[in-house]
Amino acid sequence: MHKNKALFLDRDGVINKYAPYVHTREAFHFLDGIFELCRAAQSLNYFLFVVTNQAGIARGYFTESEFLDLTDWMVAKFSEQQVQIARVYYCPYHPVHGLGKYKYDSPERKPNPGMFFRARTDFDLDLTESFLIGDKLLDMEAGKAAGVGTNILLQSAAENSGTEQSHFYVANSHDEVRRKFFSGAVRKSSKSVPIA
Repeated sequence: MHKNKALFLDRDGVINKYAPYVHTREAFHFLDGIFELCRAAQSLNYFLFVVTNQAGIARGYFTESEFLDLTDWMVAKFSEQQVQIARVYYCPYHPVHGLGKYKYDSPERKPNPGMFFRARTDFDLDLTESFLIGDKLLDMEAGKAAGVGTNILLQSAAENSGTEQSHFYVANSHDEVRRKFFSGAVRKSSKSVPIA
C-alpha cells in the first residue's frame, strides 16, 4: 500500500532567520531559498510540515493565540509562493521553565519524536522516505528517534555542530539542499489543512 512522504521543517533558523522567541511579523524574516526548496519538494509529491518547539509560550513570553496568528500569516505567505504547508505541529510546553499548564515534559517536545509520529498517523506517512531540515542537534536527534530517513542540519543557521554525523547530513543553504535532494520533478500541489 502506498504511503505518503514528507519534508519536515523546523521553524526558527530554517524557515525564518533565527532569533530568540520570534512571535511578531516584524521579527519574522524568511530565509533565502526556503520557498524554492519547498516548491521543489512539493513538485516531487512531498507533503510539507512544520515541526517546532515553542517554549516562548511555556515561559509566558507570548501567548498561544499570538503564535497561532503568526502561524496563519506564515502559512498564507507560503501559499502566496505556491507552497502548501500541510500542517504545522508545535509543542508549547517546557518541562522546567513552563508556567502553569505549560510546565509539562511533553513527548512531542523535540528531541522527542512525538510530533513526527502525529504527522505519520494523520497523513499515513512513510517516515523512512521522508526528510527533516533542522538547525539544531536536537532536531537531528528527534528525526533519528522518529525514524526519518534523511535528516539535514542547516549549518548556516543558529547552531553549528562542526562535524558531519553518521545519522545526518550538513548543508550550508536551502539551495544546496534543493540541488542535492530535490532537483527535477513533476509539479503537484497539496491541499492545505489546519494547524494542529
